[in-house]
Amino acid sequence: MGPQRLGRPAEILLVEDNPGDVELTREAMVEANVSNNLHVVHDGVEAMAFMRRQGKYVQAPRPDLVLLDLNLPKKDGREVLAEIKGDDDLKVVPVVILTTSDADADVLKSYQLYANSYITKPLAFAGFATVVRSIECFWFGVVVLPPKV
Repeated sequence: MGPQRLGRPAEILLVEDNPGDVELTREAMVEANVSNNLHVVHDGVEAMAFMRRQGKYVQAPRPDLVLLDLNLPKKDGREVLAEIKGDDDLKVVPVVILTTSDADADVLKSYQLYANSYITKPLAFAGFATVVRSIECFWFGVVVLPPKV
C-alpha cells in the first residue's frame, strides 16, 4: 500500500537504543509485510546527524517518517523532537513517538513539541506487529506526505 502511494519504498528512521526493540520492529515489519526501508540509529546525536546528513550519514535519505523513542542516550527523544520540529528543513517530516511510556506528562510534552502522533509500545509481539501494520497503513496508505525537496 505505502510504496505505491509514494511511488517508491518509504524511508523510515527508527531511533531506538534497545537492541531487542529494534529486532522486534524489524520482525514486526516482516510479519506485517512492510516493504519499506528501515534505517536504525541508537541515540539522539546519531538521529540528528542522520536527519541533517552529517558525518557518516552524508548519503542518508531524508526519512519519510521517524519512529522516535523518548528515552535515548546522549540526547533524549524530547530533545531530538524539539530539534526536528524547530528546523525549517526538517519540521515537515512526520515524527511518531514510539515508546514504552504511557505517562501523561510524556504524552503532553511530546504533543507540545509537535509530535505527529504518540504510540505506547505493546509488550507482546502480536500487539507490536499490529501497531507496525497500523503505522504503515496510515502513514503510507492514507496520509499524503510532503514532497521531498
